[in-house]
Amino acid sequence: MTSHLQERLLAIMDRKDHWAWKHLTGPGLTRDQLAVHFRHEYRVYVRDFPVLLARVLGQSPPAAVRRALAENLYEEQTGALSLGVSHPELFLEMIDGLGIPRAAIEDEAIPLEPEAHAYRALLDRASAAPPWVVGAAVLTIFVEGSVHERAELLGRREMLPIEEALRAHPMVRHYGCPPERMRLARAHRAVEGGHRRDAWEMVLGHVPDEGPRADAVASAVAEAHAAWMQYRDAVARAMGLPRHG
Repeated sequence: MTSHLQERLLAIMDRKDHWAWKHLTGPGLTRDQLAVHFRHEYRVYVRDFPVLLARVLGQSPPAAVRRALAENLYEEQTGALSLGVSHPELFLEMIDGLGIPRAAIEDEAIPLEPEAHAYRALLDRASAAPPWVVGAAVLTIFVEGSVHERAELLGRREMLPIEEALRAHPMVRHYGCPPERMRLARAHRAVEGGHRRDAWEMVLGHVPDEGPRADAVASAVAEAHAAWMQYRDAVARAMGLPRHG
């Protein structure tokens, strides 16, 4: 049975979905459109996710939380708990596999959409300002979590075996990325179960189920969701995706 705070957070995660996913998981996009999407993902949060985690860790949370954050940070920055390569670098391996020049993703001279800057600014604020548990919730529950969060917690999310999942991945199936360049998905599969448990334990274990701190956590995650939706709308606009296509 979920607590009141957990249910509030899960209700937000149930809505972490966007109309453009049907385009991103299907065929028909150009390499330029894919580059717009991945450029935003990389520069808004993938590249610097270890830094965001480090800011929360730097606020001196309790020892058990420090360990969980440190393990997450260690894996993101080094990959040492899975494949020995940082997750940002594994992301760029996928870009290589898609035949997209890394410069099209990394070049700071290529502008991002204003809503992307707004979403990143929210992540910067949440990760740097106390209380630490707000930043932890925004980063580890919202950013790292998905619309499948409820099913994962209940043990009801059905997932293909990793080799089959890689072959079925849209970037492999529709856009020709060699499965061996999809090591990021393999790394995520190796560590995501522990990270999801840690995320919920570090938040729910240190926040009363109701009261001002619970309200602050729920409000911050709701704000992150709203900013993320606007960000995803903006990226879809930049890609030229039809809303009802």
